[in-house]
Amino acid sequence: MTSLPLAGEQSRSVSQATRLRGEPRLPGDKSISHRALILSALADGECLITGAGDGRDVQATAAIVAALGVTVERVRDDGLNVDYRVVSPGADGLHEPQDVLDCRNSGTSLRLCSGMLAGLPFFTVLDGDVSLRSRPVARIIEPLRLMGAALYARRSDTLPPLVVIGRPRLQAIDFTTRVPSAQVKSAILLAGLRAEGSTTVREAVATRDHTERMLRSRGIEVRREPATSPGGGPVAWTLEGGARIAAQDERVPADPSAAAFWLVAGAIHPDAQLTLRAVGVNPTRRAAIDLLARMGAQVGETAVGGASGEAGEPLADLTVRSSELRGIDIGPDEVASAIDEIPILCLAATQALGKTTIRGAGELRNKESDRIAGIAAGLRALGAQIDVDGDDITIEGPSRLVGSPTQTLDDHRLAMTFAVAGLIASGSTSIGRADSAAVSYPSFFTELERLQA
Repeated sequence: MTSLPLAGEQSRSVSQATRLRGEPRLPGDKSISHRALILSALADGECLITGAGDGRDVQATAAIVAALGVTVERVRDDGLNVDYRVVSPGADGLHEPQDVLDCRNSGTSLRLCSGMLAGLPFFTVLDGDVSLRSRPVARIIEPLRLMGAALYARRSDTLPPLVVIGRPRLQAIDFTTRVPSAQVKSAILLAGLRAEGSTTVREAVATRDHTERMLRSRGIEVRREPATSPGGGPVAWTLEGGARIAAQDERVPADPSAAAFWLVAGAIHPDAQLTLRAVGVNPTRRAAIDLLARMGAQVGETAVGGASGEAGEPLADLTVRSSELRGIDIGPDEVASAIDEIPILCLAATQALGKTTIRGAGELRNKESDRIAGIAAGLRALGAQIDVDGDDITIEGPSRLVGSPTQTLDDHRLAMTFAVAGLIASGSTSIGRADSAAVSYPSFFTELERLQA
């Protein structure tokens, strides 16, 4: 398979906004959309997934499960979200794909599908675009090999493409992750469904728990061993292999990571009021909301109708208004909980009074780009005071931002961060390869223009 072209080619300009008002439409939660497709593929029967995000990443996972013999039908498409009808023969009825499985730019697709494929008795190759080929895979290979699957990758088993030769019955393991990663945890748990005995994953910091909730709702018992010390500490997740996943419909909540861009936009703009409907506020995903509140952001939260679907995901309507922010210290555990939102929180810090420190953010270097380097270069170009020391970031504020060309490194979260910065920067801000935003939020720039009208 030849290297695929980078997704984002189009540049866009964003001008300073006089005011921001309205209710941005949000994509369905990307993390839950991926998992709903994978779990539907492993279940025997028909599932309806409502409101899945229709970004390129989720499209990649939909195409992968279809290549394994699952019927994946788009029954509604509004240009931002999609409803899927998924009909699967169950895990034992899946078959070897005829071609390489293209994960595009999606690390979630690669890692979670690796866990699923480890317990299926055939040969597969997972590949993706230039960016994905720089993402580390050793952290996936190690535990899945211990379970009995055969996995190989280039550069001494460190980088994609990734070959997976699965086994129909794996060995259960008790594994401690080296870095906080819900994707690694989820891959092991998915493989554990096809293992003999109890599979346990231990993590120093509790990461997002969508996989665990969604497995429980489908009849799989997942036991949580809580932290034993008042300050947190290790947490373990255990499931028994051999159980069959029940077919389960899923209603996907609005994505809290996407919502974070509008929460910051509303907080840092001098004349703003934005409302975000039915956002997922899972305790393991709401760190960005809580960090913004700690910075002084005026964010109102109203619980909405219980939970989303059977997985028990809490929902809330969020309203944000223009706010006076102050600098805070964000430690490594908080960084792990808000890893996808750190770029946009860095922008918030440029408008906060005083110093904001973000410590232990090294995992940002292993995302779609080196996000530490990318956010620092882009915000400096706009006039922010930002310093990087290893994996630590220090930002002094508030800074007056001035429109300037920025480079997204073909990273959707950098593209959206610099676009939000353009709403408060004087003049015009140019965002290179801006359409990389479609990886997670296809209508982002449409929403941004509408909120200024």
